[in-house]
Amino acid sequence: MSGASSNQASFTWLLYAMLTVASWGVYGVFLHSGQTAMQDPENGRYKAFLFVGLAYFLTAVLAPLGMLLFKGAAFSGYTAKGMGWSLVAGIVGAIGAFGVLLAFGAKGTPAVVMSIVFAGAPVVNALYALYLHPPAGGWGAIKPQFYLGIVLAALGGCLVSYYKPNPAPAGHAPKVAAHARAAVAAAAQPGPAQP
Repeated sequence: MSGASSNQASFTWLLYAMLTVASWGVYGVFLHSGQTAMQDPENGRYKAFLFVGLAYFLTAVLAPLGMLLFKGAAFSGYTAKGMGWSLVAGIVGAIGAFGVLLAFGAKGTPAVVMSIVFAGAPVVNALYALYLHPPAGGWGAIKPQFYLGIVLAALGGCLVSYYKPNPAPAGHAPKVAAHARAAVAAAAQPGPAQP
């Protein structure tokens, strides 16, 4: 493999990770919009979750099935352990999505709920990974920066949630937009005749 193609391959994972960041970054807002657009205060979240499930079917069943067929993969060799853990992963993912909808139904806003989710999830991931694979040299071998990272992730979620900017009241355009409209209107006015 040449140096250029090796370097390109080494960053491919980062592009896919950023795809996930972008997708999950708007997930909460889209989910809240879907729940609200159902116009059913009592059952809107369940109706929205039904369509989330349909979307999961389309992207998590039909898409990989198409890729397996395209690659000519054998439909044998599925292990019980692999299928079991994959089902558990899907279930906890769906429970998480449902928890987000329930949080919205309990008057949580997308900005706050998703900030807590995205700050807390890496902490849970790191702690569970440590539980599964304890560090070489024991727990005392963990560098303090790891614990600092956990504290900063939690603190970041709290700060973003607590200090998020509030939207402008309905009917009040931001000052920048008002100034821009005034400038455009002034520019459209005929000026004094030039000599």
